[in-house]
Amino acid sequence: MENQPTIMVTNDDGIDAPGLRALVQVLVSTRRFQVLVCAPDSEQSAVSHSITWRHPIAARRVEIEGATAYAIAGTPADCTSLGISKSLFPLIPDLVISGINMGSNCGYHIVYSGTVAGAREAFFNDIPAISVSYDWFGGQSKVENFTLAAEACMPLITAALVEIKKKTYPLRCFLNIDLPTDVANNKGYKLTKQGNSIYKMKWSQVTSDMQGGKMLSTMTMDTDSTAPIEADTLNLSQDRMLFKREVLGGKLDEGDCDEVDFKFVQQGYITVTPLGALSNAEIGCHSYFQDWLPSVGELPSASSL
Repeated sequence: MENQPTIMVTNDDGIDAPGLRALVQVLVSTRRFQVLVCAPDSEQSAVSHSITWRHPIAARRVEIEGATAYAIAGTPADCTSLGISKSLFPLIPDLVISGINMGSNCGYHIVYSGTVAGAREAFFNDIPAISVSYDWFGGQSKVENFTLAAEACMPLITAALVEIKKKTYPLRCFLNIDLPTDVANNKGYKLTKQGNSIYKMKWSQVTSDMQGGKMLSTMTMDTDSTAPIEADTLNLSQDRMLFKREVLGGKLDEGDCDEVDFKFVQQGYITVTPLGALSNAEIGCHSYFQDWLPSVGELPSASSL
């Protein structure tokens, strides 16, 4: 056990989610890794990189065969931060894997994703990390597909650990992996870049906390299940109303689409996207404001607008 690499698993769907359980089971079954689990005790989809600051968070031991596991009353970023701190576990993991998420995380949805944040938090602390998401499609996908997705990721995980052991793995990025809906017949790995695809939303007023479906972390809707909202619907009025998100449709990547993530996931590839954490604007925007900023002092005052 001492010479085995240590992998810590987290996610945003919660410690009981089938994606995490499938990933852990596949990792444990190889008998090649020491597996730690530090995951939210409840659904945390689309919380992005939020952290708990104002109060302590609870950690509860959970039995997962072959792994040392804790359920955390916090966000995915909290879980990773605690799990790599040596406060909960006695050692720092060699690799952090966040997932497997129910729903893909491509394009702008990477910003919303708690799954990606779980990996990004490790990246912030110079620990190699991978976020993994499966393009769940209601009515077509099955829970068993998470096991297939985990197995399809094993060559990537193993190869990364080889480089980590040799100290040649780059710490300037982390990997975001998305697996296609028909993962059993995937077309192989494809190196991609983050695109700008996004699902456009609207808000509709509702009268019941049971209206609508479960929002996947991709911002798509799983209408086969319901997601109760904690609200007293008996006291709704103009001063207290309920609203739900609805998907209008997808906005696909614009411009150069040769290497973007969403396109290739839809085509059946397993996309591998290196990510960082900087939010620099496109070069054209920087050039515009480079000319604009010196002239600010010459502009009319706000009162004259």
